[in-house]
Amino acid sequence: MRTLLDLILATDCAGCGAVGVGWCAECAATLARPPVRVRPRIDPGVPCWALGPYAGPARRAVLAVKERGRRDVAEPLGLALAEGLTRLRDGERPLVLIPAPSRRAAARRRGGDPVVRTALVAARWLPDCRVVPMLRVWWGVRDSVGLTVRERQHNMRGRVMARPGGAVVPEIPANAEVVLVDDVLTTGATVRESVRALGRTGVPVRAVLVTCSA
Repeated sequence: MRTLLDLILATDCAGCGAVGVGWCAECAATLARPPVRVRPRIDPGVPCWALGPYAGPARRAVLAVKERGRRDVAEPLGLALAEGLTRLRDGERPLVLIPAPSRRAAARRRGGDPVVRTALVAARWLPDCRVVPMLRVWWGVRDSVGLTVRERQHNMRGRVMARPGGAVVPEIPANAEVVLVDDVLTTGATVRESVRALGRTGVPVRAVLVTCSA
């Protein structure tokens, strides 16, 4: 039945275009390596890690999600994220994933927030892990494509908001290991404002993990 559906729907690999599978084993292998420490130009104040560079299959997969509406790609990307988190996490503590915020207009255009969708898949593979999508961007934030480092920094400054922490967010245990997750890390402007917003509400971020680093 899957083979018949693939033929009817013309399923192709989001990473290389191979026909017959949504994400092939060769492309999956490019994200199966240990996460790499990266240092964005705008320092968020916490360690940043990436599953790989913003190139090749990973880049094409992210673009397939954003530009072609490939919701199915959340499954393999979420699994890769879970494998990376397994290598980084402290197994003695509960893990909380907080997706970086997306503009509401962009999320509506893509049929939902792809970062949240990927994080939810990752959490299903990890014991004692939950996703808390508590960040949002305020009005006036522009699409960051084409902006310089300074323009991105100005675009995001003070425009990431978080729900209050503490008792208002009971899903975050006091001893939780909090990781901010995103699809692409470019200048670091978004993650820095996200870390700041969470810190103001009493939620300390241990690290940032992204699918790709540009």
